[in-house]
Amino acid sequence: MIEYKHLHADVQAVMQKTDNDRIRFIDEPRWIGYGRAKLIMEQLELLLNVPKKTRMGNLLIIGDSNNGKTTLIERFYDLHGKSTIDEGGKSYKPIILIEAPPRTDEKALYIAILKKFFTTFRPTDSADKLLNQVLHLMGECQVKMLIIDELHSFLTGTAVKQRIVMNVLKHLSNQLKIPIIGVGTKDALMILHTDPQHASRFTVADLSHWKLDNQFASLLASFELFLPLKNPSLLKTKEMAQKIHSISEGNLGNVHELLKVCAKEAIKSGKEQIDAKIINDNQWITPTRGVRNLFN
Repeated sequence: MIEYKHLHADVQAVMQKTDNDRIRFIDEPRWIGYGRAKLIMEQLELLLNVPKKTRMGNLLIIGDSNNGKTTLIERFYDLHGKSTIDEGGKSYKPIILIEAPPRTDEKALYIAILKKFFTTFRPTDSADKLLNQVLHLMGECQVKMLIIDELHSFLTGTAVKQRIVMNVLKHLSNQLKIPIIGVGTKDALMILHTDPQHASRFTVADLSHWKLDNQFASLLASFELFLPLKNPSLLKTKEMAQKIHSISEGNLGNVHELLKVCAKEAIKSGKEQIDAKIINDNQWITPTRGVRNLFN
């Protein structure tokens, strides 16, 4: 078997398969553990395992659209959040991960949480009754963390409704002694300032765009390890890194999509490496710019 030393060990097996298999492999979801993501994962693990106390620390993860926030928390949930059932049939849910409801409403928040327990509830019940059901189930299942994705969605409500929802989150954290993790765009910062107490409870982790520096070059090298190409592309070199950064604007999702398209073309063309021409030919791959024209 030919060994491709420029690739990760997990990719070696797929290199023995057909071109179509390798192309399908490129589209498979996978975790690339870059530096900033690892630091946030470590912070999440600390919060998950911190002893219960009266005032738990919270975390707000912010960043531009398509910049890896949801992928990060889903990875964390996959590692630490899976439900278990003991021999007596008791269910444990260490992490509840929800998406913020489309409207800023406390009942909608309770319902989003209750759905994660696959339990019966009446949406017409009062907010107090739904809250009591949430507290009971989260306590019974020993929930250790609540993660809310798309937290900026709460900005659709009035200032009064925003304060109510944030007070609910504070109440859940206080009563259950668990950390609250918010995930959203930078607009989510505005929600914290509905009350100085909210801002003081949250540490902010910013997944901003990447600068053209050594960290970006290391990121490209990490991606290259998982691109099933027979020849090294040397993406971290100055010329290649500059081209990729210019097209992607330092957005992680843009980088990933660009490299996937280029890797597929490298296989189909027989080049078996991403070169400057392939990158230039695919510079239209910019998902965060909205509607794209394939022929521009």
